[in-house]
Amino acid sequence: MLDVKRMVILRDLAEHGRVTAVADLHGVTPSAVSQQLRALEAEAGASLVEREGRGLRLTPAGTALAAACEPVLAALERAEGAVRALDAGLGGELAVGCAPSALATVAAPLVAELAVRHPRLRPRIVQADPEEAVPLLRGRRLDLAVTYTYPLLGAPPAPGTTAVPLFDDPLCLALPRELLPAYERSGLAALRDADWVSAPAPGSCREMLLHACRNAGFTPRIAHECADLRAGLWLVGTGRAVSILPKLMCDAPPPGAVVRELPGPGRTLHALVRTGTGTRPAVAAALAVLSAR
Repeated sequence: MLDVKRMVILRDLAEHGRVTAVADLHGVTPSAVSQQLRALEAEAGASLVEREGRGLRLTPAGTALAAACEPVLAALERAEGAVRALDAGLGGELAVGCAPSALATVAAPLVAELAVRHPRLRPRIVQADPEEAVPLLRGRRLDLAVTYTYPLLGAPPAPGTTAVPLFDDPLCLALPRELLPAYERSGLAALRDADWVSAPAPGSCREMLLHACRNAGFTPRIAHECADLRAGLWLVGTGRAVSILPKLMCDAPPPGAVVRELPGPGRTLHALVRTGTGTRPAVAAALAVLSAR
């Protein structure tokens, strides 16, 4: 019988390509990862990885086994959910990852409503951007994650996860008041010579800003990087920078900054769960609250 945890390590090696990356993901040493892979080979009776330079690559057998991992995990999640559904009451901890921009508008109301509907359920909110939340979710350190995607960037859901759309969040341009007349005459192209505030690379928020500006015919000069784009609004308020950010972050622009909603699609907020866990009672209860907003 194949060990599922070892299959997950093989899956992660197929995805990340490096033993050290898999070791960091699981909080173990590279030698422990290699040991688990050798044990999985013994269970499978086949060579799953082979040396390639200083690293490893999957053999055809390893690739086939890694591809089979997600359906196996989903089936086990559904089986565990069926058992939990027989519990008399809904309780225990529910770990929810949440993008910082949705903490006030999504996570806080979720905690409040679950306290009313299911007093024995203990939601635990973990602030995490999608790039951080997805590995935590797939590694079973989160039960659910409130994430977002930008449809224009075309990124599919992570393997082994199911996305439940919640609501759309338009994009907004934040700019100094004195630049507003130029923008209203000529659109984003009027800001080609401005200094821009962006999220650090890599990340979808930065890609979104670059995409919007390049569609307007220029590559923005990114002068400032802020992980918290809401805080970046204060740089806009100095009169020395402009930015593009989701509307959820624009509720209280500082003096000197004005905000205008941009045409076209913005971002979509999702509740992301591991495939097969959507019917688990605690997860289903959270999804019911999130979908009702």
